[in-house]
Amino acid sequence: MVKQERGKQVAYLGPEGTFCEQAARKHFSRAVFVPCPSVADIFIAVETGGANYGVVPVENSTEGSERVTLDRLLESKVMICGEVELKITQNLIVKPSIGLSQVRVILSHPQALAQCRRFIEKTFPRMELKETSSTAKAVEMLKSVDNAAAIGTEAAAERSGMTVLARSIEDEPNNFTRFFVLGERDAEPTGGDKTSLIFSAKHLPGSLYRVLEVFAVRDINLTKIESRPEKSKPWNYLFYLDFEGHRADAKSREVLDEMRERCDFVKVLGSYPKAA
Repeated sequence: MVKQERGKQVAYLGPEGTFCEQAARKHFSRAVFVPCPSVADIFIAVETGGANYGVVPVENSTEGSERVTLDRLLESKVMICGEVELKITQNLIVKPSIGLSQVRVILSHPQALAQCRRFIEKTFPRMELKETSSTAKAVEMLKSVDNAAAIGTEAAAERSGMTVLARSIEDEPNNFTRFFVLGERDAEPTGGDKTSLIFSAKHLPGSLYRVLEVFAVRDINLTKIESRPEKSKPWNYLFYLDFEGHRADAKSREVLDEMRERCDFVKVLGSYPKAA
């Protein structure tokens, strides 16, 4: 669902040419797009009013979740008000004068490097890899790094005057990244929604089963569940869960009320329309 947000500021992981920018432009129309140097800075921009919305990566279909995003969702007061799914096509990018045999180091975001692992191992055995804050930042860095290649978008290559040496180098052709749209509040019900939350189960036998039971008995579909360490309590775990339905729905309200009775901690991150 494309939102018409004339004059509204939308923060995304920059610089220009990232997949995060593509996701932001896919979701919003006629907005002012503001690049941020990190995921943390996107959250801060929305929290402090520096931006009306933020777009952050949350998980990749082959490499899993973006841990920084999950950790910030736990700490922040911002709400999830939308989601975007984007097909990811990775490219090997170099300065116009550089060929494959001259590459000595590959730069990119850790997720991008992981998504192209087989290509890198086959094409560049024992190649040095350097992680960057975004794929577009890696392409930008080619201007100052000798004998380097970057993995990123064609848009980033065009903006920086670089050359695409190899296209579609991701290991899996069905490579998608999911992004959350952040705002001060979540979205109104549409009839085709998801709700995201974080919970901590009680330290009792069968406690996780008893939490998940509240969804099963109401025939509510879970679309994601993942555990993450609770940093303040060693060997304790938090669970990130998405389910189909809006928190304002009658069944969803029942689920959340019952979860609060069965859990040590429940935080609703927001309800939002499912990505098309």
